Amino acid sequence: GAVCIADEVQCGFGRTGSHFWGFETQGVVPDVVVLGKAMGNGVPLAGVVTTRKLADTFSDGGMEYFNTTGGCNAAIAAGTAVLRVIKESNLQQNAARVGDYLLTHLRRLQDKHAFIGDVRGIGLFLGIEFVVPGNPKTLNYAPKLAKWVLNELKVKHRVLLATDGKHSSVIKIKPPLVMTIEDAAALIGSLANVLGDAKAKPIEFSILREKDELYNRNLKRAREPAFDPIQACFSAVAIGLSLFYCAVP
Repeated sequence: GAVCIADEVQCGFGRTGSHFWGFETQGVVPDVVVLGKAMGNGVPLAGVVTTRKLADTFSDGGMEYFNTTGGCNAAIAAGTAVLRVIKESNLQQNAARVGDYLLTHLRRLQDKHAFIGDVRGIGLFLGIEFVVPGNPKTLNYAPKLAKWVLNELKVKHRVLLATDGKHSSVIKIKPPLVMTIEDAAALIGSLANVLGDAKAKPIEFSILREKDELYNRNLKRAREPAFDPIQACFSAVAIGLSLFYCAVP
């Protein structure tokens, strides 16, 4: 009875390479699809696609749909142009080809650096997860290291990326669909240099590791149930009474 909503704001419009829509990679047919960002390529434009049944429930419930700029012809022209360029320039196929190149070379970097815990993604929607080597998998997040790598890429190589994930320990790679193999090679080269610098600076690297280990210790502490003295007293009384009754003939 649940409604399945697919968010295609970031992964739609051919970004996955293998499919035009991200939800297609999961083999599902959603009830609602929300669109935006790439839809207008900078022009404010968004959309919602849903079933007639769900659309009817909106008006049947007494709601009136209102959109100040919903009839903007310029936005519609921009969206139409985006779809045309994606098709005519084979940008979905380009996302698959360049994405495969990135994924292959990112995994080679993973083999060289123990602090890269995982490289995952599809097409031009990829992620590099940074970890604290040797820590348990559930407590090995390295947000400080990820942020350091991010900043080094920005300052020294003019490469702009972003962190993502619940613990901000994943660097997300989501470039324009027009990215070329040459662009991808430049990104891999810059990333390789930064990761090499991390190993070449043992003192700075150890400080980052200590900060990430502290983050994980605090995370573990937050997950542990807090000591409740009142509950502990009730439990002690309950145990005492049970022992008393057991001892009574």
